[in-house]
Amino acid sequence: MTPVRIESKARFDPTEWLDVYGDYLFSFAISRVRNQATAEDLVQETLLAAMQSRSNFGRQSSERTWLCGILKHKIIDFYRRRSREVELDQDDSDLSGYEFMFQTDDPGKGHWTAASKPSAWNEDPESVLEHAEFRDTVSNCLGKLPERVANVFTLRELDGYDSIEICEFLQITQSNFWVMMHRARLHLRRCVDINWFKGAKH
Repeated sequence: MTPVRIESKARFDPTEWLDVYGDYLFSFAISRVRNQATAEDLVQETLLAAMQSRSNFGRQSSERTWLCGILKHKIIDFYRRRSREVELDQDDSDLSGYEFMFQTDDPGKGHWTAASKPSAWNEDPESVLEHAEFRDTVSNCLGKLPERVANVFTLRELDGYDSIEICEFLQITQSNFWVMMHRARLHLRRCVDINWFKGAKH
């Protein structure tokens, strides 16, 4: 078995970055974009950007954390491009059928009724990276959602961005954001329950 190189705050030669961090960065990327070729491209873009800006790297964090921060920006840029290229379809943007979920004094603006408020995603986001089988399950479940719905969920629950930032990234309204989050959570709860908690053997 090939030994795994463990990195905390050690500094490696930039020519070693792909060998040392490549698997981690790829796992991070593919859990967000759910496409192998796109994930590989984003990792390559990240390493190139890091090479070009390595003089700006401080000592406050590890190289892996720094590289992951660059990758997050690359993923958001990818989401922005896709948001411009892929129109929000009727199924994603239409609030009809969801009015009962919102308070009557402020329908469709992100304020849920007590009965319809979705529960938070309870998995630690880092577990998606640490457990390969769980990561694959979540990725496969997200892949069954419309692209923008999956991206909204990923930005919110895996990367911790707030609704205002996500709406700006994807050029969507707060109303659409909350509807898509609700749809994603309902789908993920069912899909992960069937394919992981009930269907998988651990």
